[in-house]
Amino acid sequence: VQLQASGGGLVQPGGSLRLSCTASGFNLDYYAISWFRQAPGKKREGVSCISSSIGSSDASTNYANSVKGRFALSRDNAKNTVYLQMNSLKPEDTAVYYCATDTLSNCRGWSGMDFWGKGTQVTVSS
Repeated sequence: VQLQASGGGLVQPGGSLRLSCTASGFNLDYYAISWFRQAPGKKREGVSCISSSIGSSDASTNYANSVKGRFALSRDNAKNTVYLQMNSLKPEDTAVYYCATDTLSNCRGWSGMDFWGKGTQVTVSS
């Protein structure tokens, strides 16, 4: 089981990026997928989570207050991918971003992740 985050880069303040979380070895749609970030010298923090859409009409999402209204999660089950659309980016969004799962179907907080992907660097700077 492997997760991989990708899509990071350098963007100016106010710009947008879309991160992708892909998986090998399991079907992402069965599990809630969380995104975390860690800035230099800071603790890792939970950013957002999308629940499994299995058995429901739509997946539910949670967002940290710091990104609410600017970030949006979505799933493409055909591609076994979860996307994190990041808009109106700020310098304080600069961090390495990781996707992870606790292999549960619903979002239940930021602890207890079983699998982590390698991170992708997001740098917001003019």
